[in-house]
Amino acid sequence: MYQGDEQSQLDLRLFRVWMKAFQAVAENILKDIESHNISKENFMILELLYSKGPHPVQKISEAFSIPSGSITYVVDKLEKKGLVERQPNPNDRRASNVVLTEKGRALFDEIFPKHVATISENISFITNEEKEQLIDLLKRIGIGAQNLR
Repeated sequence: MYQGDEQSQLDLRLFRVWMKAFQAVAENILKDIESHNISKENFMILELLYSKGPHPVQKISEAFSIPSGSITYVVDKLEKKGLVERQPNPNDRRASNVVLTEKGRALFDEIFPKHVATISENISFITNEEKEQLIDLLKRIGIGAQNLR
């Protein structure tokens, strides 16, 4: 059995608690997404377009680390469902932007407030001040970990 020093023990405990908390919240959020009969990948793309507006296919691929061939397939399926459409990119004639259709926007107008409520319910166990502290701490960990690469 590993018996590292106090610092290692604390780091391991933090990591385990962090991962268990993340897993519990993620499972609840995934259940919410699935309750709307939408796959996680489709939801992520639709939410990006809903929140941030039109995006080139390549940027969506990069944002979610989805290979270009796979993202084309996913966008094609969303297009067949009438939730998105491709429009010419005014800045690059070789590319197209993926845009929510009226049907896609109406769907997200209906389900997104419920989704946000589910997220809020899952993190309602800490105060707003603690949420701000956690945001700051997680950013610092994330930036620090990226700089280790």
